[in-house]
Amino acid sequence: MTDHRPPPPEPARCLTLSRVSRYKGGTLIAEDVHDLAAHRQRIADPDGYRPCECPRCRGLVLHVHDRPQRTPRGEPGLPPVIPILRYICAADTCGATWRILPAFLARHLWRVWLTLERTVKPCAPPPASKPIPQRTAQRWRERAASAARQLVVLLATSGGALLEAIAKGAGLESTRMDLIDVHEQMATPPSGRRLADLAVLVHRLERGIRLM
Repeated sequence: MTDHRPPPPEPARCLTLSRVSRYKGGTLIAEDVHDLAAHRQRIADPDGYRPCECPRCRGLVLHVHDRPQRTPRGEPGLPPVIPILRYICAADTCGATWRILPAFLARHLWRVWLTLERTVKPCAPPPASKPIPQRTAQRWRERAASAARQLVVLLATSGGALLEAIAKGAGLESTRMDLIDVHEQMATPPSGRRLADLAVLVHRLERGIRLM
């Protein structure tokens, strides 16, 4: 059947900017840290999140630089402040700093991915919590409805058979929500990680590119 839908709108510029060559450091995602308990265990050890090497210069010595704080809102059971770690490369010619973010925290959104998932792709009534502001929820849904062409190309050129199949299943004219649905069907992420796992994957393939 021919798809007669109009092409989806272009995504917000903040979602499409690569940080690989434009910035000295950046954010790295701890892909195996999916909840607060695992994060607390890792952050208690100065080496728990320490990168094995600097992604910029491949230097092997990185020191704890500081402990920024995240303040995720809208999800019951979370503390008001979640500390994270930032490391600095000790190489004299580098000095890049790397913020390590657990996979359950959404970059730049000050929320956990589960909160976004319940808002843009609801599958059950959310637990009692402070409501998401209407404008915020609308912005998230608009982003989910925007074009996924960049992400589809990123997956298609990744060299992985599963990711290529996901890209083919979604197609170049898909929305980000279409891509989320295809990824869910083919990669079968655990419950509550439908957005988080895809967002982590996108960031791994091209640091700085965002799902939402």
